[in-house]
Amino acid sequence: MADHIRIRRAEGVWTVRSGGAVLAESSNALELSEDGYPAIIYFPRGDIGMAFLERTDKVTTCPHKGQANYYSIMNRSATIENGAWTYENPTEAVAEIKDHVAFYATDEVTVERI
Repeated sequence: MADHIRIRRAEGVWTVRSGGAVLAESSNALELSEDGYPAIIYFPRGDIGMAFLERTDKVTTCPHKGQANYYSIMNRSATIENGAWTYENPTEAVAEIKDHVAFYATDEVTVERI
């Protein structure tokens, strides 16, 4: 793994909420810490209501994690464009985040430990 990236089990139960709905809840989330950035919680796909997510065409590349694909979050009151992302084929250094999705925490999306 890159020296500046650390992945560990996120302690406790984590949730994602948007538009009054619970999009994800997991006791199996991962916390990815990368020097210079806030820690990000990655949720296993099996713990996410994937019906709330719609794949977009957005793709970005990180030299340390690989190619990220994005989802818009669809809730009853809004669509949050590209509000979540995943590394479907991450680099070997961060292989643990495969089959996980992360969410941007905003005024419309909360990611928190409960």
